[in-house]
Amino acid sequence: GQGVDEPLSATGFRQADAAGVFLSNVKFTHVFSSDLLRAKQTAAAILGKNRFCKDLEIKYDARLRERKYGVAEGRPLADLKAMAKDAGEQCPSFTPSGGETLDEVRERVRDFFEFLCQLAVELEQKGHSKPGVPGRSSGTSGEQFVFPWMNHCSEAEPSSEGSGSSTVLDANILVVSHGAYMRNWIGYFVSDLNCTLPPNLSKSQLSSVSPNTGVSHFIIELENRSLLNPKIMCVCLNQDSHL
Repeated sequence: GQGVDEPLSATGFRQADAAGVFLSNVKFTHVFSSDLLRAKQTAAAILGKNRFCKDLEIKYDARLRERKYGVAEGRPLADLKAMAKDAGEQCPSFTPSGGETLDEVRERVRDFFEFLCQLAVELEQKGHSKPGVPGRSSGTSGEQFVFPWMNHCSEAEPSSEGSGSSTVLDANILVVSHGAYMRNWIGYFVSDLNCTLPPNLSKSQLSSVSPNTGVSHFIIELENRSLLNPKIMCVCLNQDSHL
């Protein structure tokens, strides 16, 4: 939750370093992180291993915080499950006293995602010549856009042929957040925005919480600079081969 702002454990730092090595050849244009300490440390570890973005500014945003669990924060998960059982509810949808409802979390998700879309539109309007904003067709080294999970996941990387796909990468954004929050984000993408999912993805995989430093990759296309009806494709979900 939010109330106990603990740092990463030794295992958490090892996982964050592993994620950094895994993503070391991906050139990010922007990095956003939850303002909770464990997410800040994870984002810093990832950038610290990156070949291209070590000095990129990390922007911290409270909208990326984990779901607030009220009276259950700082207590074992078993206590939360017991509270839900006593209330006659299922644990994922149960809201402890003082906690956030799933709808409240989703509103934070929606607000932040629309902010990212607006950012992408503004970048496109400024053109692709701005330093530090790479493009797929701008002549930059292809290794800067090596997505290491592509060998493990759907072959969903966009191409320059057919369907009007853009050949320019306006923004390649790293977002560091938390498990329950990200599960809600994915639910928003699927339920509200009709996100295309990788083939053979099971319902249990779709509803599961990502492992720590799990990587999910989404391609967002905004047609004609419009923030309405973004086209969203999930390339991979909760990828953990680096662990």
